[in-house]
Amino acid sequence: MAGRRSRDFRRAVRKVTGLVQPVMVRTVAALRELLGAGTGSLGFVPTMGALHEGHLELVRRSRAQNNRTVVSVFVNPSQFNNPDDLARYPRTEQADVTLLAQESVDIVFAPDAAEMYPEGFSTWVTVEGVTDVLEGVHRPGHFRGVATVVTLLLRMVQPHRAYLGEKDWQQLLVVRQLARDLHLDVEIVGVPTVRAADGLALSSRNVRLSAEARRGALVISAGIAAVQRAFASGEHHIAALEATLRNALATEPLLRTEYAVVVHATTLRTLEQISGPARVLVAAEIGGVRLIDNGPLSAE
Repeated sequence: MAGRRSRDFRRAVRKVTGLVQPVMVRTVAALRELLGAGTGSLGFVPTMGALHEGHLELVRRSRAQNNRTVVSVFVNPSQFNNPDDLARYPRTEQADVTLLAQESVDIVFAPDAAEMYPEGFSTWVTVEGVTDVLEGVHRPGHFRGVATVVTLLLRMVQPHRAYLGEKDWQQLLVVRQLARDLHLDVEIVGVPTVRAADGLALSSRNVRLSAEARRGALVISAGIAAVQRAFASGEHHIAALEATLRNALATEPLLRTEYAVVVHATTLRTLEQISGPARVLVAAEIGGVRLIDNGPLSAE
């Protein structure tokens, strides 16, 4: 019976051309019905759309490690503390589905806000500790929205593995924490940041950068690289490493830095000297676009 369901599932998602086309579903009921027709391990990639090579690397990792892959495309309003940022966030659903078809994704789950947060919705997930610094300070309410929507999606999809990019390092820590604390039966897999050839971390927001702002934004990855070189050369004092970072960022007059720090890699707490896993994290605004980036300073 299971084998027949699996064959039916594959037929349901195969175009006459022979290429696998993802099934688009917009309701939880339809998602669960479709997932019930398949077998084997299930990978999940949560996204807000406007897909780029970084997202596709997550998809490829899932495809390599699982029998089936689900990708969600949902611009989550509850994680935006700035309404203007929500309004300007790029939405490219048709192009996203085309890219996912090329990667042989099985299912695209693209609900609307009413499906995710129906009338009367009043339950929110809050992760404490790791959310009290950095993004948690500069984007009030952001992580409540992230933790809630990720919990909802993991419950809806019920994957064996979920894949998130390390570019959003603090978010990755938050999701790992909630999965542990809520005993969610899922492996949270972090995938290294994908960068453009010039070093800029790929982000859906990059499309909003002017040519001038994009050139200026390169000081972020260059500053992180400068800290990594200093660390590799034996400098382990945080004050000196952060000074190196600030000096690099200061070379771009258009950049407005929100934070530029070296912290413990998993607690995000400040340090005086590195003696274990650490991380460089930067958030800055340039040309009206807020960017984040990070990089490791020791084996993690």
